[in-house]
Amino acid sequence: MNHRVRMMIMKPLSLRSLSRYDPFISTLGLNSNPVNPISTFSRLYLSETVAETAVVKDDVETVFRIVSSASSTRNLKESLKSSGVFLSNDLIDKVMKRVRFSHGNPFQALVFFNYTNKRKGFYHTPFSFDTMLYILGRSRRFNEIWELLVEMRRKDRSLVSPRSVQVVLGRIAKVCSVKQTVESFRKFKKLVPEFDTACFNALLRTLCQEKSMRDARNVYHSLKHSFRPDLRTFNILLSGWKSAEEAEGFFDEMREMGIEPDVVSYNCLIDVYSKGREIEKAYKVLEKMREKEISPDVISYTSLIGGLGLVGQPDKARDVLKEMKEYGCYPDAAAYNAAIRNFCIANRLRDAEKLMDEMVSKGLNPNATTYNLFFRCFYWSNDLGRSWSLYQRMKKTGCLPNTQSCMFLTRLFRKQEKVEMGIELWNDMVENGFGSYILVSDVLFDLLCDMGKLVEVEKCCLQMMEKGHKPSNVSFRRIKVLMELANKHDALQTLTEKMAIFGPSTQVRERVENVVEIPDLESPPC
Repeated sequence: MNHRVRMMIMKPLSLRSLSRYDPFISTLGLNSNPVNPISTFSRLYLSETVAETAVVKDDVETVFRIVSSASSTRNLKESLKSSGVFLSNDLIDKVMKRVRFSHGNPFQALVFFNYTNKRKGFYHTPFSFDTMLYILGRSRRFNEIWELLVEMRRKDRSLVSPRSVQVVLGRIAKVCSVKQTVESFRKFKKLVPEFDTACFNALLRTLCQEKSMRDARNVYHSLKHSFRPDLRTFNILLSGWKSAEEAEGFFDEMREMGIEPDVVSYNCLIDVYSKGREIEKAYKVLEKMREKEISPDVISYTSLIGGLGLVGQPDKARDVLKEMKEYGCYPDAAAYNAAIRNFCIANRLRDAEKLMDEMVSKGLNPNATTYNLFFRCFYWSNDLGRSWSLYQRMKKTGCLPNTQSCMFLTRLFRKQEKVEMGIELWNDMVENGFGSYILVSDVLFDLLCDMGKLVEVEKCCLQMMEKGHKPSNVSFRRIKVLMELANKHDALQTLTEKMAIFGPSTQVRERVENVVEIPDLESPPC
């Protein structure tokens, strides 16, 4: 029997999937043996674990490639059928995650999602559903979002959760007014199983993140009588204030309502005091927490480290990394990043590098945020050599750059006219799926056009459009002019035809107005 087929037959459903449909599965004593914690259920398949993992990884790659490269809806469906891959919930989750982080084609992702959703007896996981909403929202396909929500309300309403509310509202709030965001929020009353405080909290968190704390405060006061504010409500409203007075006001209101603050509440106060350079007040909050037997956590100390840096005390901030251990709290990557940032601001890069090495020695992996602190310094000092070496170190350690990393590097390449480096970074982006094609391409295409590299810019354009992303109109106009001057009419015709797939260009105002167009939820979408 074919190995892949045999593995598909032997592979059990995930416990997460089973527990959703059969409560009995949660009563299984999977770790009941005190001598050997490996359950009978696990031992049955233990010999197949390594081989199965490899097969699943191959299957995820196979399906991801089909979704990414399909030339049409029909081609995508036929390729999936002929692949022989069993589309389990776990595999679909992994594919959707790959599409999201590789900035894949949102239309093809939706075709894949709908194709699997229509299988008899199949239900998507909350993860794949919310990921699909995010992918559509990022590309501003709001009509498709509402249609998908209506469809899910009919098939499996439990999937439309407060998390879904926050994902959708987060994308709407980026391009719409506060009023339009709140109007969209009200539409969810007909979509979610329970339109309750959890949904209200999702709205407030969205406004805090995408608008302003003042907007969140005003919406809170206008809607608080329709919901019952809880501890999470106040913790959301406490986070992000720059004004200590405003934060203290919400802290007092919370107590008046009989809601006791927790570690998150106190952390919000420490954060606002630290950002306001009121370090003594921040230390007093720490003392008050200990008096109430609430242990400060790593977030408490990270805020304090950032505040000490703002008042020009990077050395004292570094000492906090050692002092917190005495209270049984150990620094994480974010805490080290805060301390490293202080030294970068003080232009003490040697000390910053020592802290980065200390991170590694403690078993903590520097992340994209860590590297970006150095990229920023190297960018402003125009130090391409150290930037490139740092990027090579990222690749070697398996840390994927984010959009900010790519922008620092690409702008430096453009400054120093380094085409080869720019192309290498772009190819890494395409191959490994990191960074924003739209933002990076604007800078890279300028470099390639400046240097007359029309073959390279054509290739990069095609790669970008194959991933489902449209080059900006400004970049395309410039490429068009240069290709016309160079008599590259065939290449220009190919690019023009590819651009046409994305539809006619529209003004930003028109896009924003259309973004909140919502179908009638009581009738099927047109």
